[in-house]
Amino acid sequence: MLQDVRAYIDRLGVEGHTIGDDHDDDPVLIDPVGRAVDTWRENYPYDERLQREEYDEQKYLLQVELLKFQAWAQARGSKHVLVFEGRDAAGKGGTIKRFMEHLNPRHARVVALTKPSDREAGQWYFQRYVQHLPTAGEMALFDRSWYNRAVVERVMGFCSPDEYETFMRQVPSFEAMLVESGITLTKYWFSVTRSEQRTRFIIRQVDPVRQWKLSPMDLESLDRWEAYTEAKEAMIRRTDTDVAPWTTVKSNDKKRARINAMRHFLSRFDYDGRDAGIVGAPDPLIVRRGIDAVGD
Repeated sequence: MLQDVRAYIDRLGVEGHTIGDDHDDDPVLIDPVGRAVDTWRENYPYDERLQREEYDEQKYLLQVELLKFQAWAQARGSKHVLVFEGRDAAGKGGTIKRFMEHLNPRHARVVALTKPSDREAGQWYFQRYVQHLPTAGEMALFDRSWYNRAVVERVMGFCSPDEYETFMRQVPSFEAMLVESGITLTKYWFSVTRSEQRTRFIIRQVDPVRQWKLSPMDLESLDRWEAYTEAKEAMIRRTDTDVAPWTTVKSNDKKRARINAMRHFLSRFDYDGRDAGIVGAPDPLIVRRGIDAVGD
């Protein structure tokens, strides 16, 4: 099956699929007869994507609010962790980029860890993540996190059943300790449908400046869709707690996902100068509590 997927993606590139707007951060895939591939519509609550003009305006205003939040957090010395999880090509990285676009990098950073070294592999599982936690006045945005063990490592066989069970028992206590120590913890799962994920992989194959984003691991994940679904749902059922709940974000429309993730995060805090009219509330058709979205 994996070889068939690779061949399928390669064939689409050869047969004339193109990028509709290669200057857009979210390009459209065009089929050989000139039609846009609209897989984003699958199980999506809106008939049209958020328009660029509206997106740009909302994004700018929310980024101003994020700067207010950052100044408030620095003044208070508060500590904030945001976890971004989801399938490959679900839109995690693009959302993090928009969160970080205008923040002061001295006080906000992205944590995107690579494969553990031999030394790290011999440590307590959470140890390599602990060293990246924020100090007073900082934000740390995890582009994938300790939850690798609950989904990727479980599905790909990179951890043993005992290691998986140990993690699942320990993580609620670990997160409770973070919160008790004064860290706010916000956990996002970005939810993309199967056909839209495949379209995004094809765009990465067709577009030479995006090919670095397409790894053999990404392609293999297509062959394990059901296993990833089972692992994700088990993770949410066991780790969505009142202390550290999960929030799911429908991300077939990346622009709506980014806006609503920013809106959800900002709505959690009563920071100085907060403009309630701009922050508003996240769209309930896009953003839901994780445990409530299991099975959707």
